[in-house]
Amino acid sequence: MMYPDAAFIKSANAVGQFVPDEGAEVAVAGRSNAGKSSAINVIVNRRRFARTSKTPGRTQLVNFFALAPGRRLVDLPGYGYAKVSDATRRHWGVLLSTYFEARGSLRGLILVVDIRRGLTEFDERMLAFAASVELPIHVLLTKADKLKRGQAATALLTTRKALGTRATVQLFSALNRDGEEEARQRLEDMLSTA
Repeated sequence: MMYPDAAFIKSANAVGQFVPDEGAEVAVAGRSNAGKSSAINVIVNRRRFARTSKTPGRTQLVNFFALAPGRRLVDLPGYGYAKVSDATRRHWGVLLSTYFEARGSLRGLILVVDIRRGLTEFDERMLAFAASVELPIHVLLTKADKLKRGQAATALLTTRKALGTRATVQLFSALNRDGEEEARQRLEDMLSTA
């Protein structure tokens, strides 16, 4: 197991509640129901590491996880689908923009995108947040098992074209564990950057 000491640290609903800004961390973001928690569980190789739910939009806090000493994974609130008030949505916007601007330990972003939906307006906002602070971005096209091989290859090509040099992209299936090694390697590469 690559992360034998992986553990939940804490959830934060305000900047003052974030863990100390030291070491290295990679954020994971995605539209609600894109399979973010399932992707995290496969990459970390732990069954119920990040809580999965049949109800989209369950991740409503910034969740910090330790992977190894000085290395963290940060699960950001799911966006776009969650049935939350406008005030909560505005709060998340401020929380996330502050998170991206203020975290010196932030080394990269893994953006989880449902392959059947493609990049949404919300994904574009997240890409813009990361680009504004020159973060490397890796896109996981999740639920690739839901498409035929040719359709998945076409979706990958289309997404690559849309992203250009802004991000790397791969096919991923939490169900079949397809793409887990590549995703884990991207995470490691980001965590290792100075």
